[in-house]
Amino acid sequence: MAAAAPPPPPTPTPSPPSTVPADSTPIGHPLFSRVRLAALSDVPHIHKLIHQMAVFERLTHLFSATESSLSAYLFSSTPFQSFTVFILEVSTKPFPENSPHNYNPNYAPVVRIINSDLPVDDPEWEVFKSEDENVVVAGFVLFFPNFSTFLGKPGFYVEDIFVRECYRRKGLGKVLLSAVAKQAVKMDYGRVEWVVLDWNENAIRFYKEMGAQILPEWRICRLTGKSLEVYGDDI
Repeated sequence: MAAAAPPPPPTPTPSPPSTVPADSTPIGHPLFSRVRLAALSDVPHIHKLIHQMAVFERLTHLFSATESSLSAYLFSSTPFQSFTVFILEVSTKPFPENSPHNYNPNYAPVVRIINSDLPVDDPEWEVFKSEDENVVVAGFVLFFPNFSTFLGKPGFYVEDIFVRECYRRKGLGKVLLSAVAKQAVKMDYGRVEWVVLDWNENAIRFYKEMGAQILPEWRICRLTGKSLEVYGDDI
């Protein structure tokens, strides 16, 4: 499937964060979550999250990204027209109303409340502290436009989605992926696609529960490193 960026949509009107009632009245230990557009200042956190993902996927030997490379490529285009990152933040308290993240002209943050019987023990709270008080970064999703020739429509391809270990199994992965899917629907895109490691049974089950089709008949083909660089030589 060839990747191609669609024509830019109309400039969105700034709007306050999108909030919905909690699943029930907050009891026990409510966890407030917010999905927002990443900014250049988030790059150190994004870099750490990608490294943690490489560790989880047993692929650290392929990890060579730097904060400089992420800064150079991820924020050079209008959101949703090229590489886009949503940051997942959590807090034990409501998010501050005066946060600058609440009024991004390109995307209104999505806020949810998750009820938990027990508090979350986050050993890396200090490492992943966000710009807002009492807020910590818990995950991210990186996606970009592609195009389906069969549908005749653009879509989104999710390159990576990751939630830090202490915040898993709380519905936060669904919050992240749902935000991408909702944006696709808003832009009249035809589908959202991604890949999953065949040994990650928990993720496969989670994606099926969200309604995703698993396509075992397809295989990933990749040119990278020297296999790609050889095409830069004169033939």
